[in-house]
Amino acid sequence: MNYRKLGKSGILVSEIALGCAAFHGLTQDETDAFLDYAIGNGINCMDMYTPDPDIHARIGAYLRGRREKLVVQAHFCTAWRDGQYVVVRGLDDVRKSFELMLDNSRLGFVDVGMIHYVDSMETWRQLIDNGVVDYALRCREEGLIRAFGISSHNPDVARQLVHQGVEVLMFSINPCYDLMPSSVDIYAMAERSSYEGSALCLDPSRQGLYEECLQLGVGITVMKTFAGGSLLDVRKSPVDRTLTPVQCIHYALTRPAVSCIMAGARSREELDACLAYETAAEADRDYAVAFADFPRIDWSGRCLYCGHCAPCPKHIDVAMVTKLLNLTIAQNGAAETERGHYAALDAHAGDCIGCGACEKRCPFSVPVMKNMRLAAQTFGL
Repeated sequence: MNYRKLGKSGILVSEIALGCAAFHGLTQDETDAFLDYAIGNGINCMDMYTPDPDIHARIGAYLRGRREKLVVQAHFCTAWRDGQYVVVRGLDDVRKSFELMLDNSRLGFVDVGMIHYVDSMETWRQLIDNGVVDYALRCREEGLIRAFGISSHNPDVARQLVHQGVEVLMFSINPCYDLMPSSVDIYAMAERSSYEGSALCLDPSRQGLYEECLQLGVGITVMKTFAGGSLLDVRKSPVDRTLTPVQCIHYALTRPAVSCIMAGARSREELDACLAYETAAEADRDYAVAFADFPRIDWSGRCLYCGHCAPCPKHIDVAMVTKLLNLTIAQNGAAETERGHYAALDAHAGDCIGCGACEKRCPFSVPVMKNMRLAAQTFGL
């Protein structure tokens, strides 16, 4: 298992993390066995968005005496009513639900406390006005959470919020959703009708969000890596094509600032399909050829950091140079962080000899040599 820092929080997480879908209706023994299996395979992080008190109690019981085994991401603004999950926004409801989660689980603290489902600035202003944001920040000051986060599906909203003290962003990332503008809500993203008509291309707001998170040190935890499973089933796929779990995971993990994907596995078999990523060959991780076969979608000129440009005869990490260049363009100039990362590379864009081998291999007709010239000019190397 590979581990990554969760942005500026410094928390180290396994790149394959665990959702809580598998835990509904399990006994304590079954919960223990599933967690033993996940942790035994290197997973050290879990998203506990559910407000189900029974799940809280079982997970807490498992972690008693071994709290350090699992980085727990939990959510403000969810509550359990009449056996159902509901979203709440009032301060009293939020406080009661969060404190109940801590009491039931007896965790003492959670590593990431995340304000749940902020898809509009109106919702964010409401949460500021009614004191929910202040409450979450107080929880951090008091040690009840180690890092402050939000979850969102809207790139325009998320781009504003990551500039407001957010340390962790939970965001829906997969190659279909990344085609959708922010005007399309999360429910419509799974509908085939949203992908019909004129040719689609990568949404610049989403790409900009990932690049800004990298620049700001905001770690991204990924939800909906498989688009609710639809990308794995041609009967449900909104683009009439399928990808493997490994390809979907590789796409998400190669986006800037992404630290881990939350695997919503409901069984050991589904979890194994995600864990297979860690030992998969590069050819099995490769999503580029599959993307090129997506109908009605124009990937032309967009670097997806797929790595098909390699190997470079001058040993330039073309994908990384392009990623740092795109980040610099997004923020209208190279910050010291980007200059430092660029300078530390073994070879630089200025070493490019213009042989064009990378462009011939690129499935998406990216003007690599032009980008190398621009990077050399931008970074001075």
